[in-house]
Amino acid sequence: MAQKIIGIDGMSIADLHQAVDDGGRFVIYQYTISIIIMTFRRSTNIHFIPTSGKRVAKGIPLTILSAILGWWGIPWGPIYTVGVIIDNLSGGKNVTKEVMASIDQSSAGGDQDFWTDSQNHLGT
Repeated sequence: MAQKIIGIDGMSIADLHQAVDDGGRFVIYQYTISIIIMTFRRSTNIHFIPTSGKRVAKGIPLTILSAILGWWGIPWGPIYTVGVIIDNLSGGKNVTKEVMASIDQSSAGGDQDFWTDSQNHLGT
């Protein structure tokens, strides 16, 4: 299944390597929604955050959503919500190693454009 990457428009594989070497990161954010006894914890698409980017700020809307709608499912609502809030306020879950490994593996096979098409999808 392909996972969309937000923030890499127009970047080549070499550009991505340089951006990551300069401190850029691939992150995902999570959110929790509860409805009585059902609790759903979901992740966003992958976001590329350049060195100058604000990792925490991008996760704030989902943190607020979770803080309002995540608590209500017993027992997992409060448990998942606390974890999601901590992760998002820490700048999201860093998946840079996994994304770069996937890019390197596929590009080594000669598929230079495997990770980006018109929709910026990571081939998995």
